[in-house]
Amino acid sequence: MQRAVDLYVAAQTKGDSSGLPLAAGLGYVENHVPTKMDEGLIKTAMKIDHHRSLLDSSTCQTFTEVIVTNKERPYVLGTRLRVNRDKIAEIEILWTTAGYWLFNADSYLKWSSSENWEPIAASQRDTRATLVAAANAYLDAFLEGKKDLVPWGYPCNRTEGGAHTGNGSPTDSCDVGVPSGVNISNRRFIVDPTIGSVVVFCTFGAGSPGGGSGAPDTHTFRIENGKLRYVHTLTHLLQANFRGGGPGGGGGRQGGPPPTTQP
Repeated sequence: MQRAVDLYVAAQTKGDSSGLPLAAGLGYVENHVPTKMDEGLIKTAMKIDHHRSLLDSSTCQTFTEVIVTNKERPYVLGTRLRVNRDKIAEIEILWTTAGYWLFNADSYLKWSSSENWEPIAASQRDTRATLVAAANAYLDAFLEGKKDLVPWGYPCNRTEGGAHTGNGSPTDSCDVGVPSGVNISNRRFIVDPTIGSVVVFCTFGAGSPGGGSGAPDTHTFRIENGKLRYVHTLTHLLQANFRGGGPGGGGGRQGGPPPTTQP
């Protein structure tokens, strides 16, 4: 899986997927939509400033957060791979760029690169079930409003598109800007207990009057001793289509193709 991640990062850097060991019948998806790989973002060369990966040995999946601060074409990507033996069977990319929900690649780089996502000592690692339960409790709070069931940790910092909570205080909390009445659905999990992390590919709401956008979304969590430590979110939603809510939630509808230059 690590080799697959390394080859993906090299391919994304060059905008050339020819070096990837692809399975016959590869599934390629962008922002929840099956896409022709030859027309996909993976064919766009990028100078990657920072990346971090989860390796899920139970499901043979990986997730890589990719940050690109190029002023003309900035991106933050969340890329999922599924490895079948020695071949990559699925590539799924959720991308955000200038004009999308709270996007700020420079801020995302600042916070993501300064955080501690190092491996956790084997004796202190949470189980896969604990990590998934913590992620579900956080996402369930958006619908039910039962924030007391979330395993809040302190300090906890959230980076959402680029917007950041916390100021370095030991009391920093991720319990801010969490709306209610929003169903975060279609959840799929990639879990890496080694670094206490779980990422959820999901749909942010269903576009109902109560909130939510129906937008493709990822939530990535770092969990230590069963408590939330970091939360990163990416939402494929044009800021101009936002129709309510606030940080921690979105509205509106999905955007279209990525712009070629930053507005």
